[in-house]
Formats: sequence, structure tokens, C-alpha cells
Amino acid sequence: MKSKKRSNAIQVLKYARTLLVLAIVIFVLMPQPFAASYDVKIKPVPLVQAGSPSATYDVIVVGTDPEGITAAVSAARNGLKTLLVEPRKRNRLGGLMTLGGLNSLDMNKSPVVKGKYPEKTLNKGIYQEWYEMIEGTSFDVNRAANAFQKLVQDEKNIDLLMNAKVTPVLEGSKVVGMNILRDNGKPLTVRAGAVIDATQDADVAAAAGVPFTLLREDLGEPSDNRIAVTLVFKIAGVTDDVWQAMRNYPGVGSDSRSIWGYSNAREYPSSNPDRVRIRSLNIGRQDDNTILLNTMQIYGIDPLDPASLEEGIKIGTKEAPLIVDYLKKKYKPFRNVTYAGVASELYVRESRHIVGEYRLTIADLMENRDFPDAIAYGSYEVDIQGSSTSNPGSVTVGSILMIPEQYGVPFRTLVPKRIDGLLVVGRSASFDTLPHGSARVIPLGMATGEAAGAAAKLAKDKNKSLRELSRSSADMKELRDRLTKQGMDLRMRPFAKPEYMKHKNYEGLLAAVSIFATVGGYDNKAWALDEPSNPKRFANVYRKLQKKYPSMQSKQDIATLLNADSANLRWEDAAYAIARASDRDVSMDQASDWLIGQGWIRKQTVKDFADPNKLTNGEAFMIIRDLAENVAGAKIH
Repeated sequence: MKSKKRSNAIQVLKYARTLLVLAIVIFVLMPQPFAASYDVKIKPVPLVQAGSPSATYDVIVVGTDPEGITAAVSAARNGLKTLLVEPRKRNRLGGLMTLGGLNSLDMNKSPVVKGKYPEKTLNKGIYQEWYEMIEGTSFDVNRAANAFQKLVQDEKNIDLLMNAKVTPVLEGSKVVGMNILRDNGKPLTVRAGAVIDATQDADVAAAAGVPFTLLREDLGEPSDNRIAVTLVFKIAGVTDDVWQAMRNYPGVGSDSRSIWGYSNAREYPSSNPDRVRIRSLNIGRQDDNTILLNTMQIYGIDPLDPASLEEGIKIGTKEAPLIVDYLKKKYKPFRNVTYAGVASELYVRESRHIVGEYRLTIADLMENRDFPDAIAYGSYEVDIQGSSTSNPGSVTVGSILMIPEQYGVPFRTLVPKRIDGLLVVGRSASFDTLPHGSARVIPLGMATGEAAGAAAKLAKDKNKSLRELSRSSADMKELRDRLTKQGMDLRMRPFAKPEYMKHKNYEGLLAAVSIFATVGGYDNKAWALDEPSNPKRFANVYRKLQKKYPSMQSKQDIATLLNADSANLRWEDAAYAIARASDRDVSMDQASDWLIGQGWIRKQTVKDFADPNKLTNGEAFMIIRDLAENVAGAKIH
């Protein structure tokens, strides 16, 4: 009898142990929101929503990420009755910065001009108001959410509606309102004089029929070439002493709220190397002895597919505690910290790029251009994220393309082609994929939101469409004047022309940059224009040209036609390879004259070669410039 009871007890213990193991596995594999069991000093403020939205508004803003909040506040302060509606299942304001856990800002600083213009935050305005309510370059997400909430609820002209499915109402090619399905199942149609799409992926614009490019389509990349997404995770137990130890670790940079560095963290042995890895650490401090880490890179996620996004969260949730264990073993300051969960949303950097009245180009950033209708300014580094751990010939390796001094963002980039009554703000505005690497940052996006709210008021006052407004120089001046009175800083600082623009091969450099065939790095000097090129490098650049411009594609790979044994790139070899790759039956000694005679290569380009038997990178880029303009018909300026 005792033996049977003992056997039953053992079975119960085994069963309980099995349940415990299963629970642990489920806990690890399930997406976990940030743990809330720590000493949270800043409590979330409850959201106050509109009980019964009106049938009409002056403006509807869709999306409660920072850009949408700024747009709604700007519209309301301009006297417009505004509905701010959130189509995702969210319980707080701030989106990526709060629910996504991205608590470190990519700062948008002005150039430093000695004696007159010290480095300051660009644009200012409502962004600056919010920034002064948080702690610095990194912040506590509850404090940030409360600051957003205060901005919204201090405005009597704003009605807030969360968790409501929306579709645009169109009359012909004009958006005149939104069909809204509330979370209680009650449908309603709300009309508005203007709609501002502040969703991360320009969902309203896409549903309305606005043309767009997807991901890196404008570089000729396939739709499955998706840049890495990130799942931010939390670490607890970061006391003041631990924080200071992390800041003082050799080789890292920091300020009072942020730490960046730990570059050899990239050695982390991923459990799924094809899908996830980490880069150097970006760390943001919170107010409860926790930190948030933006370091994980998850590959192959479709930003527009909910199932794929869910897969990304699962991959990241599984990997996050493993990364923390690795950091604890590798770095002494991390020795006693504990894993505290992951964000509830992924940090998705890129999806749609709408086609607007103007499309921001990388040339605009390279030349630090201003515009008569500039309603925001950028200066953040052009940060191009990788799309896979290994995929030769594609834009896969993350890099800093260049760092602009200051460039303008035209109002026209917010005005979509084809569809009226609509503005698009934030990262999915009308930016090419390369300048998007800088223009996507939150401070600039908030500036576009503020401009959109003010523009809706100006269009109403003038009884004009948003498109008509964008095409009037007088109206754009008035918009800029109104934004300045609102507290925005729309001055372009004076600064010297960048050295690379003075180079004799600058036009070639611009062509190479436009196809992402070269990078300048953090000092804008890594172009290596005067260093010798070689056949392999030229072939890689030529392939990128072919990707972007399909008319340049050929049956033969140019690499097979170049003299691979040569350490240097000779013009004679390059000319022959270009002609033969284009199925032209010419001999090597005829190729140069043939290309010039066809108008493919400018005679002056060849004349300017210092040594035709040893072409530099800059001279090779000039060849690419000629082919892009004269064969592909591109306008590189």
C-alpha cells in the first residue's frame, strides 16, 4: 500500500515537473510585454476617448505614433476640429516610441557654424515641447506616453478614438472622410475637410489608391529584399552603479541617458543565424532601474503581413533571453542584470514609400538642398540597414551612406499623386529609399506632422485643395510663416560646401551613390575617389546600375568579360566589356571609339582619365554616370 502511494506521489511529482517545464517553455516562446513587476516610478495616465464622435471634422488624423500626435495637436491649435483615430490594437499613445520600446532618439541636430549657430535641435516646435517633457536622448516609455497624452488632452479641439478599423471614403479621386468600425462593433462614417495619414505604412494612402514603391524597389531590389526589423527588449537590475559601470566600459560612448557601443557584441552566436543576429548595442535608460536595448536584427519579415510580423515577434522573443545570457557572460557590467521581457510591437524601419508631388532624393542630401516649400529639415546620418546575413549582389550589408549637414524636406513630399484631400507624414512620405535612411527619424517625422496640421488650416482658409496649396509659392511662404509663429525653426544654416562636391569626379560620385554603389561613412571620406579601381569592383558597380535601370540588363555578366587577372581597371578592358555585355560585336581596340560614337560615353570623360591603364574609383564612377544618363535615360541631379 505504501509502495503504491509512493508510486502515485512520484507520478504526481513527475506530472507537476512536466507542467512546470511546459510552462517555462511557453513563457519563453510567447511574446511577452515588458515586465511590470519592477518599481515603476512613472505610472501610465489613462486614456480619455471620445464617447460619441461627431459626424464631421475639419481634419481626421489616422495613427497615434509621434507623427500623428503632432499633426493632431498642430491642427487643433490652428482652430480645427480634429479626430485622432488609432487603427491598431493599442492601449497608449506613442506607438513605436512607447509600445515599440524605441526609447532612444535619433537626434536631428543643426550644423555647427562658429560664432553664430551653435549645434541645436532642428525644427523645434511641438517636437521640442514633447522633448522637454522627457529626460533626454533616451527616456522612460511611460513618461513619454504621458507626455504625448498631455499634448493631446490639453487640446479641446481633439477627439481621440482608439482601436477602430478605418477605410477611406472617396468621392472620385478625393478622400472626404473615413469609414470607422469601433471596437464595440458600431460602424460610423465621418467626413472631413482633410485626412492626414500618420500610420507607419501609409495604410490609408494605399487603400485610397495612392501610388507607392515598396521597400527598395526604386533600387531595383526584389520585394523579398527586406531590411532588418528589431524587437526591443528590456533588462532589469540596472542600478546607478551598474549604469555607471556600463557607461565606463572601454570603447563605448554615452551620455546621462544613452549608451552606444559594445561593438564586439556582434560575435553573439545566434540560435537561428539566417533569421536573427545582433549588432553593437544601443541602450536607453528608464526610470525604474531598467534599460531598453535596440540591438536585435530580425530578417525576412514582411512589414505588411500580420502573420510575418507575428513570426518576427516570436523569433525575437525566443532570442532575447539568450542574448541577455550572452551579455551577462561577456561583459562584467551586465553580470547581475536580469531579462525583463520584450516590446509588444516590432520596430519596422521601412515599407511603403508613397509617390508624391516631389520625391526626396539622395542628391538632395548630398548637396544639402533647401527648398522654397521646406517645412522640415533633416541632418541625421543616412543609415542603411542590412537585409540579410549574406546575399551577394544585393543591398544587404548595413552601412552609413553619408552624413548631410542640413537638408530641406518639401511640403510636396507629403502630397500624394492622384488622390486629393490627403497628406502623408512620417517615414512613408515621398522619399526614395536611400534618403529615407535619414528622413525616417522621429524628430523629422514629427516636424512633417506639425506642418500637415497647419497646412490643413491654410487650405481651409484659402478654399484650396492641398495640391493647389503645394503648387503656390505664395501659399508655401505663408505656411512657413505660420509654422515659424507656431515655434518651428525653419532656418537653413550657412555652411561650407562639402569637400566631396569639389572633386572633379563629383558627378560620377553622385551617380554611384544613387545606386548605392559606394558609401562615404561617418566622415564623408570613404568614397576613395582617387584610389585605383579594379575589375571586380567595377563589375559590382555595373551590376547595381543594371538593377536600378532594367534597360541596362544584358545576357552576359560583365565580370566574365573583364580581365580578372588585372590588378587595375583599364579603360580599354572596361570599354570592351561594356560593349560586349550589350551584345555589340566590336573588337577591343574599337570599343572605346564605338561607345563614344554611339553617345554612350562622353568624349570628355575619356579625355579626363589621368591614366587610362589605371582608372581610379572616381573615373570609373564617371563611366557609370555616362551610361546612366545616356543609355538608361536617368537624370542624376
